Amino acid sequence: MRSAGILLPLFSLPSRYGIGGFGKEAFEFVDFLSRSHQKYWQILPIGPTGFGDSPYQTFSTFAGNPYFISLDILQEEGLLKESECLHSGEGSSKTSIDYGKLYIERFKTLKTAFKRSAHQNSPSYRDFISSNSFWLQDFACFMAIKNSKDGAGFSGWEKELRLRKPAAIKKFREQHSEEIEFQKFLQYKFFKQYAALKAYANKNNVQIIGDIPIYVSPDSSDLWASPELFQLNKDGSLKAVASCPPDAFSSLGQLWGNPLYDWKYHKSTEFDWWLKRVEHCSKLYDVIRIDHFRGFDEYYSIPAGMKDATKGSWEPGPGIALFKAIRERLGKISIIAEDLGLITPSVRKLVKNTGFPNMKVLEFAFDPGDKYGSGDYLPHNYPRNCVVYTGTHDNETLVGWIRNLKAPQRRMIRNYLGIGSGRTDVIVRSLIRLAMMSVADYCIIPLQDYLVLDNSARINFPSTLGNNWQWRYEKDDLTDALSEEICKLTDMYGRWR
Repeated sequence: MRSAGILLPLFSLPSRYGIGGFGKEAFEFVDFLSRSHQKYWQILPIGPTGFGDSPYQTFSTFAGNPYFISLDILQEEGLLKESECLHSGEGSSKTSIDYGKLYIERFKTLKTAFKRSAHQNSPSYRDFISSNSFWLQDFACFMAIKNSKDGAGFSGWEKELRLRKPAAIKKFREQHSEEIEFQKFLQYKFFKQYAALKAYANKNNVQIIGDIPIYVSPDSSDLWASPELFQLNKDGSLKAVASCPPDAFSSLGQLWGNPLYDWKYHKSTEFDWWLKRVEHCSKLYDVIRIDHFRGFDEYYSIPAGMKDATKGSWEPGPGIALFKAIRERLGKISIIAEDLGLITPSVRKLVKNTGFPNMKVLEFAFDPGDKYGSGDYLPHNYPRNCVVYTGTHDNETLVGWIRNLKAPQRRMIRNYLGIGSGRTDVIVRSLIRLAMMSVADYCIIPLQDYLVLDNSARINFPSTLGNNWQWRYEKDDLTDALSEEICKLTDMYGRWR
């Protein structure tokens, strides 16, 4: 069934408190989606972020980001006073996030709410602890240790804690029981508030597309608590790390630095950890987008300690066996395969065998050397079972991209679209229309493109630190006129109901 949606990270919602989250603005955005006849809200990973603030490098693949907890809801529950929240992270700009200020101020405010809470007497809290015990206990302890070390990564902890020696862990739990309980409280409030938002979205015929990063962070409770899942040396150090080989965008490749999975071990457990991960996400999201899907076919490995990604090798992933296991234990789950990047015949075969829709990005479509014929991203070559985007969180906004095009590329786009005007805003709206009219079953447009914003609203510049994951829209941006424009496009091309 043809449908449409908008890509917007949770942190990009407006808020009085410095970052988007589960407050009234999130519910108002759902209302906007519903009025605009959008079936999907695609978000980015929602885990707790660390250095660099990337949602693709989180402290846990199961936990939620405490920054998203609504302080307004905590006020309604009597856990906070408004005066205690006003300086809890709002920076100097309403359209960007000051993560440094958040890190310093937000947890102080949340700790105040925790000390006033009687959550431990709640049956729903006990149910939450019980149903999430497979990850929550380790995560809470991990974060408590990290906070006791001023945020230091666990590779720098003393050996007894780093290697989880039972006596050392027992002693720490006894000495830091309040901090561990605080971490559990944060997760309880996060998932309770998120569940309310998702229920509201579903009630209004809006489904959530969530995101699973294929890899975990090298500084995560996942690696600390379950080292057997990864390629490690006997001392717990990384043997090799994930990366992307050199290509047209980077002569040195992309050095991600994530630990690589020991797929032989995963197979011996019938992929138990992955099944738990997918099952967890299937409860959070209506549709799951799996990042870097090609890594399940082959992944690029480089020895740990290398300065760039020029000397690596392609190694076999689990292939179709993992997805057969998911289907057998969990049934049919709606999954989108992010198959961008270097795509080989074997990757294409894996995507086809899973039956998952894959991704098409219009910003990748217009290569003057392609002669309009062979490009997988050109709409006349799409299959129905795919998701078309104008761009993703890693791309420039359409405005920024168009302004940086060379004349032959811009001419190619105008010829393909059949438009005489070279104005940037005309090309932006024509590309959105092109995505909407394509045969792709799903059409997802970043909000920035509907707002016709330049690269100051870009979400991420890959392989860089700073100035990423910061953009927020302003409340007045979601006008009735914009909603009507989106609604008309959606209805015109049969993407509603």
